[in-house]
Amino acid sequence: MAKTAVAKTVAVAKNRRAVLSVAGVAVLGGLAVGPTAVAAPVTSGPHAGAKAAIDLATGKKTATEAVKPGQTTGSDKVPTRAGRPAKEKLVPHGVEGAQSRIPLDDAQFDNAKAIVEAAKETGVGERGAVIGVATSLQESKLYNLGHLGAYNDHDSEGLFQQRPSSGWGTSEQITDPEYSSKAFFGALKNVGGWQELPLTAAAQTVQVSAYPYAYAQWEEQAADIVQQVW
Repeated sequence: MAKTAVAKTVAVAKNRRAVLSVAGVAVLGGLAVGPTAVAAPVTSGPHAGAKAAIDLATGKKTATEAVKPGQTTGSDKVPTRAGRPAKEKLVPHGVEGAQSRIPLDDAQFDNAKAIVEAAKETGVGERGAVIGVATSLQESKLYNLGHLGAYNDHDSEGLFQQRPSSGWGTSEQITDPEYSSKAFFGALKNVGGWQELPLTAAAQTVQVSAYPYAYAQWEEQAADIVQQVW
């Protein structure tokens, strides 16, 4: 069912986080600014609509584009600090194929932090956090998207483009970064041996995308982000 594509704000457990629609993303003017049931719910089909909406609003970004002031790609020099996970722990199997990288604004980086925090709270650890961040980079470019109207892939919303009709929760829930991240990790934990799977296989088992290998391209950036904020 179509909804008006307007920016909205949803209440979360501890604070409020912005939810972006096509209109909300367009306002940015560029990048300057699972349930835990035994049978994990799935999304179906590619989320090209979300990607198209973001690309339309922000412009196609390339790996070689200079990062603007206040942005990061997660590749910033990571200060030495006890407790920072080693890269070998974050990417135990090595990356698969060519890697993509985009600059992140404050909203995207905050959403990445929310995913990492949820990974800690759900017990999936550093490797789970990398899978979660990489999945969101593919599905929404780390934007917390509301309903995108004509650009929507069915009723997909939020950081992971989860669908209310597939049992992920209500629209309000899946556009709550904390809820959607924990739902994703709850479903991931139902995937037998997920820790030993290549990232794209683990993500695809949860997401069931028409482009199952698309997640692999974000593994390196996701690992950099997790190492930076863990």
